[in-house]
Parts: sequence; structure tokens; C-alpha cells
Amino acid sequence: MIDLIRLHDYKQSFGYFALQLMYPEKLDFHPAFLEEAFTPDHPGHTHVQTYWKLMQTFSLDEIQENYAATFDFQKDCALYMTYFKFEDAKERGQMLAKLKLLYEMFGLEMPEGELPDYLPLMCEFLYAADWLEVPGAPENFKMLIAILEDGTYHLVKALERNESPYYHLVKGLRETFKACAEQEALSQ
Repeated sequence: MIDLIRLHDYKQSFGYFALQLMYPEKLDFHPAFLEEAFTPDHPGHTHVQTYWKLMQTFSLDEIQENYAATFDFQKDCALYMTYFKFEDAKERGQMLAKLKLLYEMFGLEMPEGELPDYLPLMCEFLYAADWLEVPGAPENFKMLIAILEDGTYHLVKALERNESPYYHLVKGLRETFKACAEQEALSQ
């Protein structure tokens, strides 16, 4: 199970993850975004700082080229979290429908033409949704977090093999989820 209160404490960082996992724009690399989202005691802080330092060595054009080469042209680095497990199987369609329903349940509308398992969108949902007072939220979030953990596991392995700076960003995201795992679930 996921500790939804701890997950809520990291909402700002999910906004940062969403922003950094979308196609890069100049304003995305303003240091204020990083400083607002990550305190030194944040579980993903070290990894995100490494990512930040690496990205500062590239021009915006190089970052955009790297982004496209990584996420658009490498099948094993897809930003669609159910793709790794289901590819284009029928089960994937069912999972996508459930995710869309989850977003709508919390009052968020899907952007036109985007799939609900797109990692930046999933992070954006965690940033924008308000779940603390919603009955049944823990049960509903179980599926979302399972998809994120499974999809980012495959993604982080591929990014590491490719020595991508995005490895550190996704590793920081995974460390954030890990810190939100309820302790009783860890001890079983």
C-alpha cells in the first residue's frame, strides 16, 4: 500500500517530474522549479540533483535532440507505462480505460490525443489531484502506483543501459514512490 499522506507531501516534486519528462522547453530549466520541488531531505533529491547537473552541460538544442532520441526513437524507453507489460494487447486497452476513469473521478480531464498511461501525465495527475479527503482513494491509487512502479522499473533499466541523464530523473521518481510505501507493506 501507498501512504497517500506522504505522497501528498511530495506533490510539488511530481509537478517537476511531469515538466522534465515532457518535451523540453527553455523555461523548464529555471532553477526555481528545482528548488521549490526538492528539499535536501526529499527521497529523490540526490538523483534529481545529478540529473540537473548533467543537463546543465548541454544546450537546449542538445537536450531536445537527446529527449527525442531517447523517448521517441527507443522502444525500450517509451514513456507509456503500460506498454512495457502489455504492448498492444487487449489488457492494455482495459488498463487505459481504468486510468482515464480514475482521472475523471478526481475531476481531471484527459488532454486531447494523449493516452492516460503517459508518464508526464501520470505525474501531472499526482501533482494536481486532491485525494486526501476522498473515500476509497487508497484502493483507487493502488492500480495507479502499480502501473507507475512497473513501468518506471523497465524505463529506468533501459535509461541506465543507455547512460541517459534521464536515468537519474526517473530514479528520483522511483525513490519518491519507495519513500511513500507504507512501512507495514515493506515488512511483510
